[in-house]
Amino acid sequence: MNQFIDEITLGDCRDFLPQLTAESVHLFLSDIPYGIGLDEWDVFHENTNSAFLGTSPAQQGKNGFKRRGKPIQGWNAADRNINKEYQKWCSEWAKLVYPIMKKGASLFIFGARRTIHRAIVALEDEGFLLKDILIWKKPGAHHRSQRLEIVLNQRGEQELAEKWHGWRLGNLAPIYEPIAWLFKPYHHTITDNIIEHAVGGMNVLDCLIDGKSPTNILEMGFRDDEQRIHEAQKPIKLMEYLIRLTTLEHQIVLDPFMGSGTTAIACRNLHRHFIGFEIDENYYRAALKRFEYDPIQMSLLREENSRYCI
Repeated sequence: MNQFIDEITLGDCRDFLPQLTAESVHLFLSDIPYGIGLDEWDVFHENTNSAFLGTSPAQQGKNGFKRRGKPIQGWNAADRNINKEYQKWCSEWAKLVYPIMKKGASLFIFGARRTIHRAIVALEDEGFLLKDILIWKKPGAHHRSQRLEIVLNQRGEQELAEKWHGWRLGNLAPIYEPIAWLFKPYHHTITDNIIEHAVGGMNVLDCLIDGKSPTNILEMGFRDDEQRIHEAQKPIKLMEYLIRLTTLEHQIVLDPFMGSGTTAIACRNLHRHFIGFEIDENYYRAALKRFEYDPIQMSLLREENSRYCI
């Protein structure tokens, strides 16, 4: 495990997770791929009927529309299997994560409203238990829905267009994202587990919001000076909050889908260790640059903090 501490490693996490020490990780925190075709790294199926990544003529030249995963010729069996294939992928890494988590340790996974249930089931099937679903209320939401009357007018259906005036195709503005909070089962009582493994509780005192105890709805946005390099990037403040809520200083946080490196930055800010993997080389290099990665400095940091690992 030491070779991965306080480093972002390039590669598929499934190749590296088996090398981590059993029951050594205090927190799993990751904005995992959602399986909704956001980009090439977010497609986990071979289905050609769904119009992911601009494969439909209606999507060409429309940046905000090109990633919609609607079917090209109506829903069929292959489309219905997309989420099942996503769940299978989640199970592949979930079974590798379970042995390396401490008993009672928390797992936070961000997800899409349409697919997070599949990731939860995969994690439950591998032994984790669901604790709660948190809500991250975003400052704003990218939203685009088609006016049905325009579509009908383009088809020459003026009478139908008048009938469906005011109706749209699509979804309501996606102002929130769910965060599934799971944990690894523990023996005896949660108090005994906290004493033995130093995980399982909530640091409410350090996580008060406007002086009040936190709820499961979190409203946190990006700082004005926060660099944005990933379209699915999360605010540093939000990641810091979840880390502070569930871990102590010098404990180990795992993010197998590091993306833009936000988890690493949050851990550094809060004096936690981190282990991160990123499969996309472009994001990997961007994350290192954003993190201002200095191998010598990080080596000294690992040496300084190693005696504190719990």
